[in-house]
Amino acid sequence: MQRLHLLRDRAGVVLYERELRSYFGSPFFYGIAGAFWLLAGFFFNVQLQSLLSQLAAFDQQGGATITQPIDAPYLLIQNFMGVLGFLLLLLLPMLSMGLYTEERKRTTLELLLTAPVRNWTVAIAKLLAVLTAVVGLLLPIALYEAIALGSSSPALSPWIFLSGYVGLLLLAAAVLSLGMFLSSLTDSTVLAAILSFLLVLALWALDSLGGSVSGAIGDISRHLSLLQQYSQWVEGQVSSASVILFASAIGLGLFLTAQSVELLRVRRG
Repeated sequence: MQRLHLLRDRAGVVLYERELRSYFGSPFFYGIAGAFWLLAGFFFNVQLQSLLSQLAAFDQQGGATITQPIDAPYLLIQNFMGVLGFLLLLLLPMLSMGLYTEERKRTTLELLLTAPVRNWTVAIAKLLAVLTAVVGLLLPIALYEAIALGSSSPALSPWIFLSGYVGLLLLAAAVLSLGMFLSSLTDSTVLAAILSFLLVLALWALDSLGGSVSGAIGDISRHLSLLQQYSQWVEGQVSSASVILFASAIGLGLFLTAQSVELLRVRRG
């Protein structure tokens, strides 16, 4: 029994390493990474130049229109993290679409179904691997931001910078977890991507509903909106409610994925 437990633990590590190699060894991944970095860098520089132009205009006016000091680094981070979240949400379906559909194409799903490995172990290993890939995507951008704003005045709060990226990773984990479940439902990579894009659209719709509707429906929509919770992290406002919501979404995706794979295991005997 102890040996079986060790084999299961080791299987999770092996699966994680295999999934990680599939991302960082894929030309497709580097293609979308290059596009992501290019767009992110473009929008960062556009917003930076726009902010500098506004500050220069205020200086020329002698600051007459300014009623309180402007925290330029904070404004830039807030605006850019909103754009970065938008770009990442467009990218995530392309990362999650093959988490289980590729197993079917390579006929390795049968091995997973018959191996002495828990469905939860497989799902967690896959999620951690794709999240590691997301960290690889975000790290160069975070370093670029840190260098660009390193000598800003007033200095950017490290907490604002850190909480924004942690919130972005939590948002990505929630979307990827649910996208992984959608990937387990079909043999088609294209269909899995479409379903994940629909999920992203649903998140945007829920966020829009919370911002445009008043009353109980609006309140519920705002509380359940992952994008609204992410916005709070970008502002440095971290609450236990947002942590619970993100954790619940991640756990739901893992649970549904494990149950979906278990159903396949039962069907295939």
